[in-house]
Amino acid sequence: LQLVESGGGLVQPGGSLRLTCASSESACLDYLAIGWFRQVPGKEREGVACINAEGRNTYYADSVKGRFAISRDDAKNVAYLEMNNVEPEDAALYDCGAEPGWEINVRLMCSGPAPLEYWGRGTQVPVSS
Repeated sequence: LQLVESGGGLVQPGGSLRLTCASSESACLDYLAIGWFRQVPGKEREGVACINAEGRNTYYADSVKGRFAISRDDAKNVAYLEMNNVEPEDAALYDCGAEPGWEINVRLMCSGPAPLEYWGRGTQVPVSS
């Protein structure tokens, strides 16, 4: 399974953007916990937001809490990251990652070091006025 991110692009500070994560084969994603991660050169990858397979549990990094929202539409086999009130520090390469399982702990998924089974190649989000 290969994940594909889209929706990245230049955004102004204070602006909004919506990222989408889908599978390259339009495969079912409903059994996967999905997360959005970001990386800046020279820094460790940061787990931004994660959502479990049923969409009932979410986790957000403190740095994005109240500004970003993760959601999923299993009928369309996609997951989203709504980015609002974007800050310059949000500029990064955003990846979506996924782990199969109905009981995944999304806090550990987002904040832990364990590698996930599926990844996309990322979409760039530059922030500039």
